[in-house]
Amino acid sequence: MQDTDPIPPVDHAAIADWIRLAEAPGVGCRTAQCLLDAFGSPAAILRAGRAALAAHVPAGVAAALSAPPPAETARLLEQTFAWLSEPAHHITTLHDADYPESLRHIPDPPLLLYMTGRRALLQQSLVAVVGSRNASTQGRANAENFARALSEAGLCVVSGMALGIDTAAHEGALQGAGSTIAVIGTGIDRVYPARNRALAHRIAVEGCIVSEYALGTPPLANNFPRRNRIISGMAAGVLVIEAAAQSGSLITAQMAAEQGREVFALPGSIHSALAKGCHQLIREGARLVETVDEVLEAMRVSPLVRQAAPHEAAYESALLDALGHDPVEPDALLARVGGDAAAMAGELLALELAGLLERLPGGRVQRVVRVA
Repeated sequence: MQDTDPIPPVDHAAIADWIRLAEAPGVGCRTAQCLLDAFGSPAAILRAGRAALAAHVPAGVAAALSAPPPAETARLLEQTFAWLSEPAHHITTLHDADYPESLRHIPDPPLLLYMTGRRALLQQSLVAVVGSRNASTQGRANAENFARALSEAGLCVVSGMALGIDTAAHEGALQGAGSTIAVIGTGIDRVYPARNRALAHRIAVEGCIVSEYALGTPPLANNFPRRNRIISGMAAGVLVIEAAAQSGSLITAQMAAEQGREVFALPGSIHSALAKGCHQLIREGARLVETVDEVLEAMRVSPLVRQAAPHEAAYESALLDALGHDPVEPDALLARVGGDAAAMAGELLALELAGLLERLPGGRVQRVVRVA
């Protein structure tokens, strides 16, 4: 499945400047943001000179930024541009129009995102599903079922491609039109864990894999908690399914709360260690949910769920006309109206939440006629 949006031309010089800024010693996301606020762009930062830069960053960082790129960075740029020449490989930067808007406004947004797959998914309404790596059989089933239903409702499911709940969430989401995004803690050219290699290949075709880390970055322990801010920052809400008391999923949930996202948690048995984290979240204010409908209802009122533009409102009207008054299979409806299956699924979700259609057994949908 491929994106229908045209692929913008690659500005090699601009991307090189962004990578040089991101890889400069001593420069993290917050320092880079400070410099961008002061100078406007990576190109302006790199040509500002040591004295001007030293007014904003330590002398060593100013020296590194004003010096020619080291051989290691030059090799990285060469590798990156070779990688970018391959189909379905993309980079978007903090200043690009297709950078996820909700992610742009977190306190420490990544400077650039490396992507493999359907980059247009980053513009869809997103919900994160996360949980324990050492999940129970029931937990994995819950994750797959919730993610599949969310995806069938038109939401794109974001997770971290770890074993356990993340893996089940991706697998479930791939069964619906909303598909899935995997945010990884290594370079985009690495697969970790290796056991998810087949899943990663499938997501690269049917969904999208995203990383902020340069090509070749190995699975370093500190990178995984940091990638969690991207998972929560991209999404309108985070659903936690099974989490131990010290689970990394609680970090994602905490970041989501700090970013103003909705946090959902599935309760579990009081005797299960894997329910302790979810129960803690509920005590701290997370929304207890037992059904997908509860998540969808909360998502409906979220300001981060993409609102319909005028052309989308016209498309919704066309969908209603094409629905008629008899039950119809989604594939048959798509044949009537044309366009992209994921886009249609999103509009069907909007109509369902507005009470204008209902879903029937077997995946069929039917228009609801309001009687005055």
